[in-house]
Amino acid sequence: MGIFSKSKKKEELILVFDVGSSSVGGALFWARKSGVPKIIFSVREEIIPENKIDPDKLLFQTAKSLEKVAGKICLACLGAPKRIFCILSSPWYASQTRTIKVEKKIPFIFSSKLADSLVRKEINLFKKEYKIDTAHSEEKVRLIEFKNMKTVLDGKMVTDPLNKKTKELEMNVFITMSPEKVLKKMEYAIGKHFHSENIKFSSFAMASFIVLRDLFAHHKDFLLVDICGEITDISLVKDDILCDSISFPLGRNFVTRKIARLFNCPLDEAKMLVSLYKDRHIEKMIGKKLEPAMDKIESEWLKNFQKSLSGLAGGVFIPSTIFLTADQNISGFFSEIIKNGKFKFLIIPLSTKELHKTALFGEDTVRDPFITIESVYINRFFN
Repeated sequence: MGIFSKSKKKEELILVFDVGSSSVGGALFWARKSGVPKIIFSVREEIIPENKIDPDKLLFQTAKSLEKVAGKICLACLGAPKRIFCILSSPWYASQTRTIKVEKKIPFIFSSKLADSLVRKEINLFKKEYKIDTAHSEEKVRLIEFKNMKTVLDGKMVTDPLNKKTKELEMNVFITMSPEKVLKKMEYAIGKHFHSENIKFSSFAMASFIVLRDLFAHHKDFLLVDICGEITDISLVKDDILCDSISFPLGRNFVTRKIARLFNCPLDEAKMLVSLYKDRHIEKMIGKKLEPAMDKIESEWLKNFQKSLSGLAGGVFIPSTIFLTADQNISGFFSEIIKNGKFKFLIIPLSTKELHKTALFGEDTVRDPFITIESVYINRFFN
């Protein structure tokens, strides 16, 4: 990945945005040759959920929150960033790991021309399967991320496969695309405060996979579970390869909406009730009324979670370790739901504690786990 051009500088000021469906975060950090970024400013803006999910309205509110975050960072007057990155969570992208296989009786050379043609073919197949960016679709998409995770020639994994002869080729590639209208709205929101013609977009799935793979090197197989505002994403990592992903449309806001409907109250009041309930600070009478409703909600989410696991790689292989990313105030809540399921997992919620020493922080800088993961990921390509 040519994220950074070669530079003799020991540090470079970078701006990163974390764009989800429940909040938008942003930070300035120094990318450093030491490998440990220094985050000097961090801010997060919530996206207020609606009673019903409206994709266009959600995009509008997300762009508005992104603009606010960019404005606060600009007003901090901590310097002009050299580069700008925007890391997207669901539902702002679609990604897939694809396996490319070529077998011939006569040895052939794996050239860059062959690699390009194979990649273009997979990208077109991806678009066709998702029914996007075709002659019959109105919505155009942009390729924002492509990573070759593994190349195998004649049954052996190689790190420099180009111009080598082989009879059998296998490549595992990770492809991420995002709707053009989504990216343009985000570029416009950021552009109101920072002038950058080349904002680099990436997925949180890839950022978290790379960082966790390096940080917890002894875990070769694991699940990445990212609980967003509207969606829960599950990624399967096997033999250090991000090999499959699946999602279901129940995130943290699903809990709030259910309680709001059951108790006929506003969303902010329902959110407070859920918070008091999970922290065991709720009034006894209200708690008794709330408990059966919460049991049903937890059961519904768990049922979808278990069904999704069965869909990963055909349910043949399920690792015993889960790395969980979620807002810190609800991370424990969902950890307990998973523990109540039929699978027995080692659950590692990714908080500032688990990410200790991966990054440095300026005085009074908010320690945001999502921003930390993304800063560490971006810093890997600074050299």
